Parts: sequence; C-alpha cells; structure tokens
Amino acid sequence: MRAARRGGLARPVRRLGALACLAACVLALAGCGPSSGEAGGTVTVAGSTTVMPIAEMAAERFQELTGDRVLVSGLGSSAGIEAVMNGTADIATSSRGLTAAEEATGELVTTVIARDGIAVIVNAGNPVGNLTLDQLRAVYAGDVTNWSELGGPDLPILVVNRDEASGTREAFKSIVMDGTRFDPAAAVLPGTGQVRDVVSRTPGAIGYISIGFVDSAFTASKVKALSIDGVEPTEANVASGVYPVSRSLYLFTKGEPSGEAKAYIDEVLSPDMAQTIRDAGYIPASESEGGDAS
Repeated sequence: MRAARRGGLARPVRRLGALACLAACVLALAGCGPSSGEAGGTVTVAGSTTVMPIAEMAAERFQELTGDRVLVSGLGSSAGIEAVMNGTADIATSSRGLTAAEEATGELVTTVIARDGIAVIVNAGNPVGNLTLDQLRAVYAGDVTNWSELGGPDLPILVVNRDEASGTREAFKSIVMDGTRFDPAAAVLPGTGQVRDVVSRTPGAIGYISIGFVDSAFTASKVKALSIDGVEPTEANVASGVYPVSRSLYLFTKGEPSGEAKAYIDEVLSPDMAQTIRDAGYIPASESEGGDAS
C-alpha cells in the first residue's frame, strides 16, 4: 500500500540538539510526545538537518500565532522517520523519500514541502569547475584519488561523506552512486555545517550539501559549488529539473495529521511561508517543475 501524499512547502524555528530535545520531552509538563489535538499542546518535529531551517521558521510563526509549543530537532532524516513511527514525534522532516520498507507499512502520510538541489562543493581555491556524473561517482567510489585526474592540480582528493542517518546522503547515493559502493576510506561527518567547514579549510576536499547552504550568512568561510554535466546548481536549474543532483524535501506523519500537528503543517504550506522557503535557498513545491525525485 503506497503512502498517502500531500502537496506543500516548509521553513525554519528554534534549534534544539538531540539531547536537549530528549530532555525537554521528559520534563515538559504538557508532554513532548505526539500531540493529541488538545488546545495549548506541544508539537514535536524531528529529522533532517537540511529541512531544519524551514521547520524552525515555521515553528516560530506557529508559536506566535497560536501560543502552542513546537520543539524542533535535527536528528537526521532516518531518525526523524523512526521517531514518528514509534510515536515519539508528531512530524518527521526528511530530505529523502521513504524506503520500500517504510512505505510498505502504509502508515506514513507524505507532504512534499520544497525542491532542493544538492551542491557538490570544493575548496574556494580549487580551479576545477565542472564534473560529470561519472567522474563524481568515481571520486566517491575511491577510483579517482587526485585532482590532476580531473584537470586540476596534483593534489590528493579528500572525500567527505555524510553519516548513514542523513537523508542528503541517501539522496546522493541514489542519484549519483546508482548502486556503486561509497569509498569506505572517506571522511564521514554528521551535519551540513561540518561538511562545509571542512571543505572550506581543506584544499583537496570535496563534499556535498544543500544549495541553500553554499553561501552562508553565519560564517566568513567560502566554498565553491561545481557544475555537474555542465549545469550549475542554481535555484532556477533545480526548479526546472535540469540540474541532475536534486531532490524533494518532505514532512511525514503517522496517519493523516490532526490537531496542532495539522495546524503546523498548514502553516508550513501557507503562502506566507513561500518567501521564507525561497530565502533559505529552496524552491517551494508549488513552484517546482522538477517533480518528485524520490
């Protein structure tokens, strides 16, 4: 049975780490588990660090409008989906679609909130500006190990990968690797910020992050996004579907959302959130021509 699907968009609120969220869940008098639709309840949103800025901004707006609490945490897409499945979160944010096993439960309802491109980033001083998908796959498989093999300097390539809980990794694996095994010697980092930081400071590094995080207002460090197959990772190219490394961003609920959870999702999908989503570097789902990459 395929999961039901809703259309939509999403955006940012207040960041809580995984441990802070768990502590809040234990201590909150109103209860941190899924809200039951009672007035003045708490909505818990857990999952993708990519989607976290959207979820946080929507939470801020929702709290101002309703007075209800929204707890947002970036545990990774898989952890967020698991939390919804086991009843410890109301809403999962995800930068990947459901796996076959998750979809087979028939319990998860899908809301597409935005379209996002995955930028392949290198150090700002790296002269290489374009890779083909085949070259990128070979780099992440460990078959190409020096930038001189790609038209660059004689410099070893430091491959930076994401951890297995990352929805961005799952999307990259599906789109780019296409069944090819990742290089087990690659550095593995838990979040977008860490990937960007390492690549900005390491001349030979290569990594991948959401295009919305290539230019960051929170740091003076710079990275360079590569074209893939000659196509730049721009919002316009993601929206039109021509940029090859792109995916949809999602919210998942266990069954049809109700109560505060539904009201929060409605806020994410509201026209008022569309500009916020664009400001974060994503394409509102209603404006995307690229379809669902999951």
